[in-house]
Amino acid sequence: MKLFEAALSHCHKAAELINLNDDYLAILSEPQNEIIVNFPVRMDDGVLKVFTGYRIQHNNILGPYKGGLRFHPAVDLDEVKALAAWMTFKSALVGIPFGGAKGGVTINPADYSSEEMRRIVRRFTHALSYNIGPDHDIPAPDVGTNSQTMDWIMDTYANTNAPSARQSVKGIVTGKSVECGGSKSREAATGQGVLYNLRHWCGQHGVALDTLSIGIQGMGNVGGHFARLAYDEGCKIIIAGDHHGTIKNLNGLPIPELLEWIKKHGSIEGFAEAGIANTENAKTELVEDEALFTTPMDVFVPAALENQITIERAKKMHCRLIIEAANGPTTPEADRYFNDQGVEIIPDILANSGGVIVSYFEWLQNRSAHYWSNDDIQEKLRDLLWSAYDEVLLSRNRLKCTNREAAYAVALERLREVYDRRGIFP
Repeated sequence: MKLFEAALSHCHKAAELINLNDDYLAILSEPQNEIIVNFPVRMDDGVLKVFTGYRIQHNNILGPYKGGLRFHPAVDLDEVKALAAWMTFKSALVGIPFGGAKGGVTINPADYSSEEMRRIVRRFTHALSYNIGPDHDIPAPDVGTNSQTMDWIMDTYANTNAPSARQSVKGIVTGKSVECGGSKSREAATGQGVLYNLRHWCGQHGVALDTLSIGIQGMGNVGGHFARLAYDEGCKIIIAGDHHGTIKNLNGLPIPELLEWIKKHGSIEGFAEAGIANTENAKTELVEDEALFTTPMDVFVPAALENQITIERAKKMHCRLIIEAANGPTTPEADRYFNDQGVEIIPDILANSGGVIVSYFEWLQNRSAHYWSNDDIQEKLRDLLWSAYDEVLLSRNRLKCTNREAAYAVALERLREVYDRRGIFP
C-alpha cells in the first residue's frame, strides 16, 4: 500500500464512524495543490545540477497551509502527499488555525557542502516563492532541514519582496533560529510533546514515569530531544538506533554522553566501541538493528521514517505502549495486529503534534512582535496537548474505537463543522 493510501485509510475509517458527508470526504481525499519544481544550482566545482522539489498543499479550510520541508533521498510525490494530509488532520486535532502542507527536495544533504546547501535552499525558495507566504503557506523544518535552513528561506523570501514587507515576512517559516525571530522551545518541541503525551498516559494508567523502560528508533531532532527529556525524568532508555546502528544497555543507556557523541560524530556509530560511561554492570553493546523490535520494553518510540513497524516486525515486539514520534511509522496491517493484541498506540497526529503547536506559537509571536518566555510556551504546549489527548479519550469511549480512529474522528468533526458553516464554493 502506498503511503498516501495508508494515510487516507485511517481517515476513511474514522469518516465511517462519524458518518462524514461524502462530499467532505472527497475533498479531503485529494490535495488541493500539487507543486513540482525543477531548479538548477551551480555546484562548487562549477557543474550545474538540476534538483526536483515538491510542495503539496492538502487543505486550508482552517487556515494557512502549514508543514515541514524534508531533504532526503526518499522524498517523492507519494510521501509528501501523505505527510501533507497528516498535517491537515494534526492541526485540526489540536485545534490550531492551520491547514496541511508538506514539501521537500530529493537530496541527501550530506553529499553537499554548506555553501552548496545554501544555494540549493535559496534556489528552491525562489522556485516556490509565488506559492508560499506568511498568510498562505508556512514551511518548517523536517528530516534533513533545521533552523539554518529556515533562516536562509526567510532571508531569500524577504529579499525578493518589497522592502516594506521585509519585517512582516518573518512568519514565512517557523523553526527559525531565535536570533532570526524563532521561538524559544521550538527545536525541542516535538520531543517535548511526545513526553507530555507519555506523562498523560502514565496518569491515565497509574504508572510512574520513572519506572518505564524505553526503546527509541531514530536519534535525530525528535528522538534525541525526547531521549534527553525522558532520561532527566528517570526513564531507562535501554535501546536506541539510527541509520548507522543500534546500541543496547538493559541498565539504561548513558543518554547525555550518547547525545554529545552524536553531536560530535553525526550518528551513533562508534559509541559502543568507545566504551564511554561503561561500568562492570552496565556495558553498552552494538546490536543488530532488528533488536529494536525484539527487545522487551515498556514503551517503544519510533522517531525515524514511515512504515518502519511492519506486520512482520509487529509480531516480534513485546511492549505495552507505542508512541509515534515519527509520521506514519506503523503500517495499517501492524496497526490492526496491535489493536487485536491490546497494545496501545498514541497515534502520530497526536503524539508528534508538539512541533506544529510551537510553530503556531512562533507564527503568532512573529505577527505581534512580542516574544514569550520558555515557561509560557511550555505551559501553553502542555495545555493544548493534554486537551487534545482528553478529546481523543472521550471520542474513543463514545465511538468504541481505537486511539487512532478516535484522533481522526476528532479532527474530522472539527473540519466538518467549518465546512458546514462555510459551505463549498460556489
